[in-house]
Amino acid sequence: MQSDVIILGGGLVGLTLALALDAHGLTATIVDPADPAAVLAPEFDGRASAIASASWRMLDAIGLGARLAGKGCPIASIRVSDGLAPGALDFEPAADDGALGHMFENRALRQALHAAAAEAAGVTLLMPARPVATERGADGVEVRLEDGRTLRAPLLVAAEGRQSPTRQAAGIQVARWSYDHVAIIAAVEHERPHENIAYEIFYPEGPFAILPMLPGTRSALVWSVTRAQAPGYLKLGPRGFVAELARKMGGLLGDMRLIAPLSSYPLGFHHAARLTAERLALVGDAGHGIHPIAGQGLNLGLRDAAALTEVLVDGARLGLDLGDAQLMKRYERWRSLDTFLIAASTDGLARLFGIPGRPAAAVRRFGLSAVQRIAPLKNMFMAEARGESGDMPKLLTGVAV
Repeated sequence: MQSDVIILGGGLVGLTLALALDAHGLTATIVDPADPAAVLAPEFDGRASAIASASWRMLDAIGLGARLAGKGCPIASIRVSDGLAPGALDFEPAADDGALGHMFENRALRQALHAAAAEAAGVTLLMPARPVATERGADGVEVRLEDGRTLRAPLLVAAEGRQSPTRQAAGIQVARWSYDHVAIIAAVEHERPHENIAYEIFYPEGPFAILPMLPGTRSALVWSVTRAQAPGYLKLGPRGFVAELARKMGGLLGDMRLIAPLSSYPLGFHHAARLTAERLALVGDAGHGIHPIAGQGLNLGLRDAAALTEVLVDGARLGLDLGDAQLMKRYERWRSLDTFLIAASTDGLARLFGIPGRPAAAVRRFGLSAVQRIAPLKNMFMAEARGESGDMPKLLTGVAV
């Protein structure tokens, strides 16, 4: 089976990349061992993602806008505070600038992407399917599957997540460390409407994010706690857990009830020393994993997909081999600095807001109030939240390559 690109990993980033390539006339074969029935289960599992406004323009440009219309909650503003003390920093765009982003249930994103991939002429989705041997050489890439089928393409893309076996097999070194924190994921229905406001409340033990969902009385929560605290919180019954949530939120949204099972994952940082090798490109968590403090993890992967699409489409128009070393160098240069700067920024924020004590809190509040007052600085942070900083790929502006 021959295609222009083989993508190992059919998650949100891998599927988006395949659909972006298809929208520009290139073909992709996606290989993923997961069972579609499990991935596309209709029940809300509590997991949600913030899609920045630039990422939303990309999804719309490749034909997903209509499929996702009405399923995401617009983020009208973001409110950042150090604990529940006064002096919050508010990011609120002008009325004609549109939403800062949209909050989607992950299942809604998966369902839309899978449905679009099933209809796309240039996308072959092999799922479940497991690769057992991969060879990259001067003449191309060959992937042999467990069922005996063989796939061929000029380029291999690893979109397998943080523990990418393809990255490891390529010998790409990774800088990584673990935080002494666990993120607890919850979803609640609450008494008061959230008014499309996303809250990021910083506590010394970790940030607490309240993310607006549809309808207006539901929110997704990402609560970072220390590793030592996590087992105790997860063992609480629904009533006890909601009581702890209410204490952290200061009664912000009134009475609440859980509407999805609790889940958790340990927090860590990793960044690949390089994003390419011979006929290989890394996208998403295969190349970088960051603290969820600013909700940029998925958006960083979507920026990878947009940039790689532009590089490959430009190469195809010039008649180049899609695995050409010059194309890989362009992708490497384009994405390595951006991913590193965002990863370093989120790591720095996590460490800064984790310093306990009144003097540190006073410094943080002074910094928040300074950003609130200084328009150029505030606009810079707002551009980061929108995903509109740096050298943007054309798809992130809503324009086809």
